[in-house]
Formats: sequence, C-alpha cells, structure tokens
Amino acid sequence: MNKKSLKKYIGVALLLSVVLVLAGCSNLNEPITSNSTGFWDHIVLYNFSRFILWLGSLVGHSSGWAIVLFTIIIRIILLPLNWFQIRSMNKQMEIQPQMKALQTKYAAKDTDTQAKLREETQKLYKEAGVNPVAGCLPLIVQLPVMFALYQAIYKTEQLRNGSFLWMQLGKPDPYYVMAVLAALFTFLATYISSISQPNQNATTKMMTYIMPIFIFVPALTFPSAITLYWVVTNLFQVLQTLALQNPFRYRRKQREKEEAEREKQRKIRRAKKRIYKNRK
Repeated sequence: MNKKSLKKYIGVALLLSVVLVLAGCSNLNEPITSNSTGFWDHIVLYNFSRFILWLGSLVGHSSGWAIVLFTIIIRIILLPLNWFQIRSMNKQMEIQPQMKALQTKYAAKDTDTQAKLREETQKLYKEAGVNPVAGCLPLIVQLPVMFALYQAIYKTEQLRNGSFLWMQLGKPDPYYVMAVLAALFTFLATYISSISQPNQNATTKMMTYIMPIFIFVPALTFPSAITLYWVVTNLFQVLQTLALQNPFRYRRKQREKEEAEREKQRKIRRAKKRIYKNRK
C-alpha cells in the first residue's frame, strides 16, 4: 500500500473514531424524545428518527420500506459527490501513461528522488484536475449516517420493534439472507467499478475481494435495518456505476482503441517493408 492510500485509510479511521466517540456519548437504553439533550441525540438522532417515521407514514407505516426510501434519498443526496469521484477517477485513468513515465523516470528509492516523484506527481494531478482524495468522500459522508441510523433504530421503539418481510429490524436476520446480499452487492459494486480501471495495483484488486468479507461478517450480527441499508446502498451503487460510468462500454472503447493502434503499427511495418524492397 502506497503512502497516499495509507493516508486515506488513516483519515477514514480518524473520522470513524470521532463518530464512535460521539455515538459512545449516547445511551442506547435511553429513548429519543424532543427533550433529548446533546448534539448527537437531539440534533442528529432525533431528526433521523422523525424523518424515518415520517417516511414510514407514506408507505403504510412500514419501517422497512421507510429505511429503503431513506437509503435511496441518502444516495441521491450523495450523487454530486459520487459524480465528482467518478470524474476524478476517469481523469486518473487518462493520466496513467504519464504516471508510469514518472515512476520509471524516478524509480530510485533515495529520499531526493522520491521527493521529486511526489512533486512531479502533484504537478501532474494539478494540471489534469485530479483530486486524489475524491475517492473517499462518499465513504466519509456515509459513515456518520450509518452510525446515526444504527442508534436511531435502537433508541426509537417503533423502529426497533418494526418488521420487514421475515425480519425484525432491531435484530439480526435469522436466515442471513441480508448478510449474503450485502456482501454480494458490495462485491458487484467494487468489481463493476474496477472494470473501467485496467491498470489496478495489488491493493485495489485485493480490496475487491476483502471488502465483501468486511461487510458480511458484521452483517451476521447487526440489526436487519443496518444490513437492509447496506443492501440497498450497494445495489444503488451498482446501478449508479452502470449508468454513470458504463464500464463495459469503456472497456469496449479501450479494446477498439488498442486494436486501432495495433492496426496502425501493422500499416507502419508494411510501409517500411515496401520502402525497404523498393530500395533494393
């Protein structure tokens, strides 16, 4: 894992720690009311609870469908960030040849050379309009939402005791269906996105297979409401990637471009052969 990836994961971990501290200040056994105090309980959790209950009133007072609607709304709100992320990723792919050239030019591991590589890389990013941290923005926003949803469910009796399909939302899925679906859609979301990134490093490829496990294991014991949120948000991510990035079309264009380049090189070789024969 390179230093930039490490810094990104450290940043996410720090944010997660802050959210956990805020969440830890909230007593799960104390229900949310209009009299709840503190920023986390009164401003965040209370309004989350009221909004989800209001959504439920629109769909036959179904807490499960309310969470589905809530998730879709969150994903729609995040669309500008995701679009920004996709544009940054596309720009990064476009400058891959220049990146490789810089890495080859400054391949030495001494301090001065690596400092020069970082300087030239930042310069290239700036010229291309690439933001290296754009990839983690949607995740950073979703972490507090997920923890707020988790606590809002536990601290709101109607949500905690609500049911959806075969599940009680405040308890784990007894048949683990949601855990499997959450892991499956996590894998599909990551895999489909990676199709449009032909030059992946080992860390990126590894995360494609590790992330579903990170989701599956806690989903076995988390409340069904949380796993339902994961299932819907990752299904939305799959559809969003297909609609906004269309990686299959990108791959087809890349193959056509590569074939055109190979045909160009064949024509050049044939032309050189003709010139060589004519000189004889």
